[in-house]
Amino acid sequence: MANRTQRTERRSDALSKQRIVETAMEILDTEGESALTFRALAARLATGAGAIYWHVDNKNDLLATVAEDVIARALAGVGGTAEPREAIRAIALAVFDAIDAHPWVGAQLSGEPWQPAVLEIFDSLGGRLQALGVPEPAQFDAASALVNYILGLAGQYAAGARLLGRETDRSAFLAGVAEQWTRLGPAKYPFLHRVAAQLAEHDDRQQFRAGIDLILTGIGTL
Repeated sequence: MANRTQRTERRSDALSKQRIVETAMEILDTEGESALTFRALAARLATGAGAIYWHVDNKNDLLATVAEDVIARALAGVGGTAEPREAIRAIALAVFDAIDAHPWVGAQLSGEPWQPAVLEIFDSLGGRLQALGVPEPAQFDAASALVNYILGLAGQYAAGARLLGRETDRSAFLAGVAEQWTRLGPAKYPFLHRVAAQLAEHDDRQQFRAGIDLILTGIGTL
């Protein structure tokens, strides 16, 4: 029994949590969330599922841990931005780019709102509001508006990734949707009819930044 315990401890020491996180991320990025099982992960790591359970409790815990790692890396490069408005933009765009690179993160962030990755985003954005001059009673509302906008985008990206896949030609897809909008007719859907051309040509990242700027403009009135 003692020898078996020692072997288990040696395997657990050799199999670091970071190795598990990085391997899980590879599976998620290449094959999607449904492919991430402890059996598949154990096969990639050439170990047993028990050694993985030494570091993470279950799949939900693993997904939250990997998402936290992705967001931590994304935010690591923007912490030194001095001007608070630019810092908020940089944080938001860093999260956007992380979700764009790892669409499964969008599903994870929108599915569990109080997980560590979301708290990291919330605190990073909220910490800049005082320097921006936002009164303390309004800081929670301002931070919530920013975070909820980002989580809304995360949910859209996750849904799009599930429906379309990365191999989809984005320009062709948007052109098709824009054509559908124009067929709706200006009488019933006047706004969609007017902006159909913009839908076909818009850049997601630029539009996301425009949304952040709109929120910041509103926060500035506080």
